[in-house]
Amino acid sequence: MSYATIDAILVQYDADLSAAEAHGMASGLLALNGKFSSKNWLNELLQNTSPISDEHEVELIGLFDDTQDVLIEEEFEFDLFLPDDSDSTLIERVDGLRQWCKGFLLGVGFANTSTNFSAQTQEILKDVAEITKLDTDIELEDEDAENDFMELTEYLRAAVLALRDDFFAK
Repeated sequence: MSYATIDAILVQYDADLSAAEAHGMASGLLALNGKFSSKNWLNELLQNTSPISDEHEVELIGLFDDTQDVLIEEEFEFDLFLPDDSDSTLIERVDGLRQWCKGFLLGVGFANTSTNFSAQTQEILKDVAEITKLDTDIELEDEDAENDFMELTEYLRAAVLALRDDFFAK
């Protein structure tokens, strides 16, 4: 499944979240609760939309299930669901990264009823919140900006796995 396909489905139904935000939300939910239900995620994701087709429901649940599988069983396969490098500019990918982080924080907030986070979790959530404030005023051909983007995505990938380990150990 491609980013563009999932995003088009969400746009078609006037969902409040983009594909990046939806995946961030799923990642946040699953990092704290690996058994979170795809149906509950879908209900939250599409709470203000008209009913979706069975085909689109299968596509969206596939995204959630794939995320759950890689977070639980194949952690080295986990990656952020962002606009493709080949189909988008760096500015669009940075905006997708910001959206992913917003969705992630939404998912963490939805999955967690406790405010007693470890120091590591607090630091990670603070970092994720800071990334939501990234400026997209960058040069498209700036190699340093491209490297910074790659470092941020790798940091976030590792941070999600660290949160998962922290919450699954409880």
